Amino acid sequence: MAIEEALRIAEEKDLDLVQVSSNSSPPVCRIMDYDSYRYEQIKQKKEARKKQKTVELKEIKFRPNIEENDYQIKLRHVREFIAEGNKVKITLMFRGREMSHKEIGRQILERLVEDMSAQGEVDQPISSLGKRIMVMVLSPKANVGKKQ
Repeated sequence: MAIEEALRIAEEKDLDLVQVSSNSSPPVCRIMDYDSYRYEQIKQKKEARKKQKTVELKEIKFRPNIEENDYQIKLRHVREFIAEGNKVKITLMFRGREMSHKEIGRQILERLVEDMSAQGEVDQPISSLGKRIMVMVLSPKANVGKKQ
């Protein structure tokens, strides 16, 4: 239909001629109330934002000489964060003479990866930040973290 004719029909009905799709050939237009159309679009965007899940980065700090009970408690917290769908940054901090035994820290982080293999996967492998800190990031597996 010609644009002039569409505009005339829209004016007769006290409505607007709205271009719905501009990238098609010829462009698709619709005769409607533009204000209500805009209101519906804004409402749909708000609904989409509500359903969108934001992934947070949680952090848990370890030490190389951690006791078994403390390790289990921190492991439980890591599991909870992963179950919620968040990424977890594991930081292992060395102080004093602990810095000469980096292999102990690496063993703790590798043990944590083994314990979390069912729920999470390594997003960022074990890396050193200077002399005193080792860091890795775990993220939930694709099927974990989705609340039913």
